[in-house]
Parts: sequence; C-alpha cells; structure tokens
Amino acid sequence: MIIVTTETVPGKEIKDLKGFVKGCCIQSKHIGKDIMAGLKTIVGGEISEYTEMMDEARQKAIGRMVDDAKRQGANAIVGMRLQSSAVMQNASEIIAYGTAVFIE
Repeated sequence: MIIVTTETVPGKEIKDLKGFVKGCCIQSKHIGKDIMAGLKTIVGGEISEYTEMMDEARQKAIGRMVDDAKRQGANAIVGMRLQSSAVMQNASEIIAYGTAVFIE
C-alpha cells in the first residue's frame, strides 16, 4: 500500500477514487510508565515512555486505515493526515485518514 501526504503519487495515474478511509487508536497511559514520566518532568528532557506510546498508537491507526482502504479495493492512499487529541484524562486518540485510490 502506497501512502502519501500529497494529492497524487509521482509517476502514477489515479484510475479510480475509492473514497474516504480512516483508522483510529485510543491509547491510555500505563501506570508504571506514568510514574516514570512523572519523575522525568522533575529533571526535564524527552519523556520517551510517552513517545513510544504515541508511536505505537500511530502505527495502529495507520494499519487500521490501510485495512479500510484494502476493503475498498484500493492500492494507495493520498492526502494522508494524522490528528491527535486527548479524549479523557490519561488517554489520547490518534486518527489517520486520507483518500483511498487505485493507481497504475
């Protein structure tokens, strides 16, 4: 599956527009990682526990978006975007979305 943030895929022609596709993941903080992150705020620096958590959530969201595109018969996604938001205390949502297309 080709995924691009642009509206076209260089060197390829969009033959069919399949439609909107999305994937999301709501990830909560692990209490052990939350404690470690809390300690990190005292000394400063990157909170790698949260970076890893959000990286995992992004990969899941993108994977679910790809599954949605495959169900629609697409072989590429154009205009892909990622968005995040806090849905409740200690939980964040990542949404991956774009337009599923068939290219040649």
